[in-house]
Formats: sequence, C-alpha cells, structure tokens
Amino acid sequence: MTDQPPPPPAVPPGFGPPPPQYAPRAVAPQAFPAQQGPPPYASPPYASPPYAAQPHAPQPGPGGAGPGFLAVDKRNSVVVDASGVAFEMYDITVDFPWAEIRSVHYRARPDGRALMVAVVHLDGRVYECVVTAKPKERLQGWFAQLAWVLGHYRPTG
Repeated sequence: MTDQPPPPPAVPPGFGPPPPQYAPRAVAPQAFPAQQGPPPYASPPYASPPYAAQPHAPQPGPGGAGPGFLAVDKRNSVVVDASGVAFEMYDITVDFPWAEIRSVHYRARPDGRALMVAVVHLDGRVYECVVTAKPKERLQGWFAQLAWVLGHYRPTG
C-alpha cells in the first residue's frame, strides 16, 4: 500500500465554479468626479423649529447618555431617558422626543397597584400608559426614581 491522498469527492452537478460565460469579469474601478457643494436641486436647510430653543429642553450628556427610568409589567412599559419618553402597550411602541413634550405627569392608580404616566404633547393631546407594580411596594421605588429622572431632564416640569 502506498500513501496516496484519497481522490477528491465528486462535485454534484450545479456546484462549483460558474461556467466561463457566467464567470465574473474583472472590472477596473471607475473614477467619479468630485462634487463641489450640494446638488442644484437641494433645498436650503431649514431653521430649527421654535420649540427646539425652549429652556427646558434637555441637553443629553456625552454620547447621549444620562439617567434613565424603566417600569415594566407583563404587557406594558414606560421608559424615560435622554431621548424622551416611550410607552409600550400590547406590543405597540410610541416614542415622544423631549422636543415634542409639553409635560409629563404621573400618579398611582386609585387602588395603589399601578403607575399611571401621562405625556402631554405640544398640540395638547394626552397619551397615557399604566404599568402594574408587582409587588405593590415596587410602586414607591418607581415614584422616587421617576421623580429624579424627570427632574434631571425637565427641571421646570
């Protein structure tokens, strides 16, 4: 017996390199002319909206990082962070950037078992999300943390 390598396995039809007529061709890179300024059809930049200059608009820290708040139950959640407020209710997520929020309110549900958070939009519409606190004592921790986070991003309300 000689030490010969085993024969290469047979390649099933349709596998392997493409036939020559379909093989990719080498394409030389093309040089594109450098553009000078915006294209002639570009519109001029718009001024920042009036609500962006409000004194209570948050200024996110480096990298957009800052304190955050999260309250979650089986179906709903409330998130407050540097980007704004987000509600998730039954797999539907609604984001409210700080620039679009007039105010944020919160309270306990009358039975004391849930956190109710409301966002008042600049146009006056009100959106609300309710998150159940289990155990019931968790609600007090949520109140303390939410008050601190909202005070960080919205010191005037």
